[in-house]
Amino acid sequence: MRKNSVKGIFVLAFLLTISSLSWKAATNENKISTKPIIAKASVNNNAVRFEQYAESIYTTSGLSGKLNFNVFKKALTGYYNMQPVGNKNILTVIDFSLPSSVKRLWVIDLVNQKVLYNTLVAHGQGSGDNMATRFSNNAESHQSSLGFYITDDIYTGKHGMSLHLNGLDQGINSNARNRSIVVHGADYVSQQFINRHGRLGRSFGCPALPFEFTAAIINTIKGGSCLYINGPDTTYSSKFLDEDFAVNSFVKANTEYLTKI
Repeated sequence: MRKNSVKGIFVLAFLLTISSLSWKAATNENKISTKPIIAKASVNNNAVRFEQYAESIYTTSGLSGKLNFNVFKKALTGYYNMQPVGNKNILTVIDFSLPSSVKRLWVIDLVNQKVLYNTLVAHGQGSGDNMATRFSNNAESHQSSLGFYITDDIYTGKHGMSLHLNGLDQGINSNARNRSIVVHGADYVSQQFINRHGRLGRSFGCPALPFEFTAAIINTIKGGSCLYINGPDTTYSSKFLDEDFAVNSFVKANTEYLTKI
């Protein structure tokens, strides 16, 4: 009887030891696995906040039903990839996937979440008639170039008041300065021209504006703001469409905004 009692005590002690070790291992395993989960949740949360921020600007500024949300979000993603830029609160979007007969340029104040200008804009004559379907970075192509630009200085040229543009997408719009791709006014950019011809006139590749808005728009977007030209080309890609970088830049720049949501 005594031998059996001693044997029982050893068995019980053994089982308790194994149970304790198993509990510690499980506890340690849980502690290790929670760290990346928390980090991932934080990253995902910031991405959600960026999406909410984009939706807020899109809705509040009245872009819904006019500018495609995905196009706007691409432009906003590029804007935050380009930070810091000189004119931090202005974003210009041109959507050449739309016909020239509709207003397809938007100048957006991101801080006040409002559209400052929404007007007509011409594409290059080599890109197509009413619809722009061809795009090029080559000189003498007379085609528009897609992608991200940063605005530069004002000068007076053959079209009057004009604005230099620097193309940031290598091989896509990087020859813009050499090609003299600038923002300028033109008499073929008007509702009257559309009424007569069913479309706007076309430039040699420049985003040409109605004369009546040229000075105001140029003065608003000059000096280092982001300008994005979208098109129907689904093969377009850019380093400025890095969503992770955009989210991180957004978080750094909008600490005050993030505390409110």
